[in-house]
Amino acid sequence: MPVNEILALAMIGAFFLLLLGGLPVPICLAVTGFVFGYAGFGSLLFGLLPARVFGVVTNYTLLALPLFIFMGIMLERSKIAEDLLDVIGLAMGNIKGGMALAIILVGVLMGAASGVVGATVVTVGLIALNPLIRRGYDKGVAAGVICASGTLGQIIPPSLVLILLSDIMGESVGTLFAAALIPGLILAGLFVAYILALGYFLPDRVPAIPLQERLQFSRRALAVRFMKVVVPPLALIFLVLGSIIGGVAAPTEAAAMGALGSIVLALVSGRLNLRVMTEVVRGAFVTSAMVFFILIFAQVFSLAFRGLGGERLVQDAFAYVPGGIDGQLLFLMVLLFILGFFLEWIEISYIALPLFLPVLHQSGVDLAWVAILVAVNLQTSFLTPPFGWALFFLKGVAPPELKTSDIYRGVVPFILVQLFGLFLVYLFPQTALWLPNAIGW
Repeated sequence: MPVNEILALAMIGAFFLLLLGGLPVPICLAVTGFVFGYAGFGSLLFGLLPARVFGVVTNYTLLALPLFIFMGIMLERSKIAEDLLDVIGLAMGNIKGGMALAIILVGVLMGAASGVVGATVVTVGLIALNPLIRRGYDKGVAAGVICASGTLGQIIPPSLVLILLSDIMGESVGTLFAAALIPGLILAGLFVAYILALGYFLPDRVPAIPLQERLQFSRRALAVRFMKVVVPPLALIFLVLGSIIGGVAAPTEAAAMGALGSIVLALVSGRLNLRVMTEVVRGAFVTSAMVFFILIFAQVFSLAFRGLGGERLVQDAFAYVPGGIDGQLLFLMVLLFILGFFLEWIEISYIALPLFLPVLHQSGVDLAWVAILVAVNLQTSFLTPPFGWALFFLKGVAPPELKTSDIYRGVVPFILVQLFGLFLVYLFPQTALWLPNAIGW
């Protein structure tokens, strides 16, 4: 084996060792990229790198990221999610698992309004976890439904994952948003079906909201609250997604409208003040800086890996996978799923996925469909122990009586449901491709 290919393999091993040693991800990317890149082809690396970094920081599409992050944090801090959960939960009436169903619907709405997973999990965890446990919900079910509903922001547009995948795979953001809409709703529907099945077969684990609590509001009063609380976020979602998918506005322009819309919603609700605005701006800056820090140093890593012949190694490995393109896709999905136990979605996206793109291009497979398969797969990385971030987010706001084992036990059925959803999207590609084709993307 040539020396450069040995360096490429050693580079991957060194990255994982540094990561397990507790170093921040951008530092791991930078150190391994610079050290092994320089060892392989000297100072040439430093001549090629500026153009790659410049391409990231001047990418107009990526400007949508901080705007969507701002939008999500504003909706969280203005407590719009809290109002949504309260109204939708009461509207469920005496349905077994009604509060869990409300949490899933709030996950859909918050995911479609912002695409920020952490904000949804933390917000819903703070609002709903204690009330669910007090009402007699199984602790595992309560934890699982909150974590799983929060991850819907990974697949339901406008998703940060989809924006980055569009940059990596060379597909338009509008195409991926349109392709992800139906699979995202299918996943939400599968979550709903699971909760309804629990309510039918194991009703003690997901009891209905007590009658006395439901009688606090008349149907008329509940309908008025529904119009005030649920309709405005729906209008914001329609404005943002409709303008992108319909081709009226670019993703960055739509994100700007969404950020402005979130400010208007907070203002109308009477919760916009200097303290809230300061917290939102600071949170958006910090999160955006973290994302772009990783994006920039991922360029160092990928440039060094390609220069060392890593792409050829991957292509040669794929040649030994039986089953043609189906076998290769299965291999890719299994690898991404395993990596999801240990890495964040952004590292998987910018480190692992580009290695397989040349093979996918050669096979002629529809990359929009592959992107949705990848997005659904990456969604499970937020739930899979030991490093599922949704689990960490929930544990950080959970009461002491909720053990880590309860959270792990609760997310396992939802991981299986998500894998079943991934299988459906693989088996029926038109679930992802019908809408983009129908609107001419």
